[in-house]
Amino acid sequence: MSDYDAYLAGDRTDHVALYLAESYVSDAETLADRADAERVADIRGAQSDTPGVVLVVDGESGRSVFETLTGMQAMEFGSTAMQTPGDVDAALVDGRCPNAVDGPGEDHTVQFVFSFAEAQNEEVGGLYADGDVIHAYAYCSCGTAYSDKWLAGAHDQ
Repeated sequence: MSDYDAYLAGDRTDHVALYLAESYVSDAETLADRADAERVADIRGAQSDTPGVVLVVDGESGRSVFETLTGMQAMEFGSTAMQTPGDVDAALVDGRCPNAVDGPGEDHTVQFVFSFAEAQNEEVGGLYADGDVIHAYAYCSCGTAYSDKWLAGAHDQ
């Protein structure tokens, strides 16, 4: 099982996942050659038509990797995204921007997703009592940051 698959199953709660659209980063091919990377084209069940790469890295270096590749502070981005609920797909490579309007000329393509898994915590209750929870924060080409969360392994792909 790859680190990516293990992460989605909730088996890597000490890691973070970062999806980067090829259109967002200039060195997607170089990133895709990393041992901790998966090309979107190689991800079974990925719904995105946008080429890109997913990195799964340990949580301690994850914020630094995120900040280097996006130019944003991870905690600030997460706080902003949590204010706007949205829909991020289970493969972490696509989503539906809550500000998307059906109409010509509207571009709502996911540019990147930052995700972390939180271990089951019965004391907190709710969703967290039921199992490991995947948190996903997406950034749309329109500039909207939005969030989603679900039980690991239970989100429809």
